[in-house]
Amino acid sequence: MAASPSAATELLKSPLGSRLLSSSFYDNYLSDQAKRFRKLLELAQAPGMLWLFTGSPAPETFPIQQLTMTVSHPDANNRDKSTTLSLDDHALAEALQYGNTQGIPKFVDWLYGLQERYHGRSREDESWMLSVGCGSQDVLSKAFFALLDEGDSVLVEAPLYAGVIPVFSMLNCHTAEISTDSDGIVTDDLERILQNWPNDKRRPKLLYTVPYGCNPTGASATLERRLKTLQIAREYGFLILEDDPYFYLYYGDAPRPPSYFQLEKEVNGPIGHVIRFDSFSKVLSAGMRLGFVSGPTPIVNAINILSSTSTLHPSTLSQAVANCLLSHWGYDGFQQHVNYIASVYCRKRDLFAAAMRRHLEGLAEWSTPEAGMFVWFKLRLPPVPSSDEGDSEDVIIRRAFKQKVLALPGTSFFVNRRTSAYVRASFSVLPEEQFDEAMRRLAAIVKDVWSETDAREPSVPY
Repeated sequence: MAASPSAATELLKSPLGSRLLSSSFYDNYLSDQAKRFRKLLELAQAPGMLWLFTGSPAPETFPIQQLTMTVSHPDANNRDKSTTLSLDDHALAEALQYGNTQGIPKFVDWLYGLQERYHGRSREDESWMLSVGCGSQDVLSKAFFALLDEGDSVLVEAPLYAGVIPVFSMLNCHTAEISTDSDGIVTDDLERILQNWPNDKRRPKLLYTVPYGCNPTGASATLERRLKTLQIAREYGFLILEDDPYFYLYYGDAPRPPSYFQLEKEVNGPIGHVIRFDSFSKVLSAGMRLGFVSGPTPIVNAINILSSTSTLHPSTLSQAVANCLLSHWGYDGFQQHVNYIASVYCRKRDLFAAAMRRHLEGLAEWSTPEAGMFVWFKLRLPPVPSSDEGDSEDVIIRRAFKQKVLALPGTSFFVNRRTSAYVRASFSVLPEEQFDEAMRRLAAIVKDVWSETDAREPSVPY
């Protein structure tokens, strides 16, 4: 039976400890590569080990003596006010040297508090851990390598964030596309695919999803869809990889639905199916390259092992700067800051949507996003041999580019690069005063496409 939406706020019906999945549960999920590296980690963590093998440079050779930064006030009404912060001697020494693969301890502690505040997950007695990476894309890619072997099966949203498609191709995985709409994953389609799973394919290990302000669709999954997806994951035994860089960019009228990471604790049933990925790229700085993963300890440990053989650890300098800022603001200040960010993106969304209505009404169809920085819209184009809906690739890659309008065609967001009439547009960077001109040029291009065909033009406002 599906969990009801009210279950998200009900008290737990069983002791938490009995609901936690054991470490051995994940043995069937970890890739062969991750299992081999795990043995090396166990040796390195032996009690009393004296580490003489570390090739850390002598700290007295570092030329940087002081780091000072000027930061804004987090509150929207006081952004013009600033404070000067400096790294103390200990923080600077830590920032300039190799660090722990998991992250600088004080920064990691702050992030644990963040997850408790926003997702209700305590680090105590919940059998999960978090680890910092060089952006969420870094730990996400390592999670795929830690979990997937060649020939494994993965459930993905359609359309899909283009940044993960090469990883699945590299691992030679079988990807099963799940339909989505403005409310997120279409759970009836998810159930149908699982009920009719082909016998010659391995059962799926995981579902990859972007639940808020999805890239590319801009959709945010409703609570009802989240609860049903979690129930199906528990029933069929797959993990949910919750990639959530737009969590703090939510500006919908209704309260923000809880994350999968929160729901799996609040809704009665086993805890440990969700691996969550957070990013500071959209809330602090994309150039700092900081993100973090939260999830079952065996899986996060496997990710750390892969990090220790590649990037070693995320930038200690970026972590020290972020920790200095966030510790100064505190959690309340951070909330003020993300409120400001959400208000900025909400304003941009409203202005962009207004420009679309002025120029693309009758030429395209779309749903208005409630989070993130993307609008996913379907152009009304003449049919092509591969699709009755038309193909946006020629419109965007050749025609729009010539008119100095740059967006992404829908075909970029499907595993098989199938023909699509959709386009993904971002409203985050383009100056707001140029929204109208961009939409005007795109509308003119669509009209030109129709004028070049023998097909009857749709009802287009001139």
